[in-house]
Amino acid sequence: MDKPSSVYPLRPEPQAARGSEAMDGAHQIRGQRVRNITAKDGAREFVRALACVQFDNVFNPYADACPIWDLAEAALVRRRNLELVLTAALSDGVDSIWIARDLGYLGGRRTGLALTDDVHLRCHSELFGTPPLSRATSGPAVSERTAAVVWRSLRSIGRPIFLWNVFPLHPHQPGQPMSNRCHTRAERDRCIPLLLWLIRVLNPKDVVAIGRDSQVALARLGVNAIAVRHPSYGGQTQFLRDLAVHYGVPVESRPGRKLTSGFEVQAR
Repeated sequence: MDKPSSVYPLRPEPQAARGSEAMDGAHQIRGQRVRNITAKDGAREFVRALACVQFDNVFNPYADACPIWDLAEAALVRRRNLELVLTAALSDGVDSIWIARDLGYLGGRRTGLALTDDVHLRCHSELFGTPPLSRATSGPAVSERTAAVVWRSLRSIGRPIFLWNVFPLHPHQPGQPMSNRCHTRAERDRCIPLLLWLIRVLNPKDVVAIGRDSQVALARLGVNAIAVRHPSYGGQTQFLRDLAVHYGVPVESRPGRKLTSGFEVQAR
């Protein structure tokens, strides 16, 4: 087995060792094989590994602090948010994983959760039944257009769907931290072990690639994903329609248990 790097204390086993028998309940954490690891411990180790990843012109919301908007201990708050959601997903299972390209400066950079802005933290908590998720930033709650469309779709579908990105951090233009850019291949490649681990241990029924960049990246990894258009740049209507057709639901409504925010979710 390859020796784990210090950047990735948690990584998948080599391809030859994968399979339902070889990999059932087993993965490698800091060089030691651990079986039947608890969901909480697995989530904590995953987030710790993610917090170790550093690049130039990339904001790591699980380790870095924004001098403009972040509260004290913002990185800790974002790590806790992700740990809570991932623990619930590992414990109770998921229906699907939706994977977009990378975090945006109005969404995941602030919350620590993919495709989730300040406004939808409560919805994310209710979707997985976690304790309340906390804001890590000061000032009024900020909304992101992509997050609004994604959560509109999730509200209509009403299933436990885990949200992620091919590159799970926020890449930005040099000297412009409040900007978005596409990650580089080198940046993506460093994070592939974490992405593959998530897909393997969550074992979703479906993987949905949001946008062409995500579709191409997942195809290169041999991940069979359902491709949908990204909701930005005029893609909102097609995004909502394609997902409604795939999940067999109306775009705007789904029978289920109504929560305090108006979010509806099926019992798992």
